[in-house]
Amino acid sequence: MLRVLMILVPLALSIYAFIDCITTDEKDIKHIPKPLWAILVLLFPLVGSISWLIVGKDRATAGPGPLAGRRSGGGWVAPDDNPDFLKSLKDDGKGSGASDDTAFRESWEEDLRRREEELKRRESKDEPRPKDPDEEK
Repeated sequence: MLRVLMILVPLALSIYAFIDCITTDEKDIKHIPKPLWAILVLLFPLVGSISWLIVGKDRATAGPGPLAGRRSGGGWVAPDDNPDFLKSLKDDGKGSGASDDTAFRESWEEDLRRREEELKRRESKDEPRPKDPDEEK
């Protein structure tokens, strides 16, 4: 078991460090350029991975972590907590969308009234109801 761990741990560490190195923005990398860090991690799996994790990345400003947005005061905010997003929804409601909704609702209500009147006329005349084509199937 120990022999397997001696192979898997450095392999997993180097894979993690390599992917982390590739996905990190250029501005968050310290000391040497990104391609050199990637080569270092690939050529020297254990030493390169550990050095990348310790000194290669500026962790204070990097990536989406649980505290990244809270420290800097910025970052991603949920849409229902974002005042700019909510304001844009209100602005969209004042445009053509509200008038389209009103016109649709009025035509729907008019159609509903027409159908109700038609049903009342049929009931008063005691006419047989027209067969629904779906009922025959």
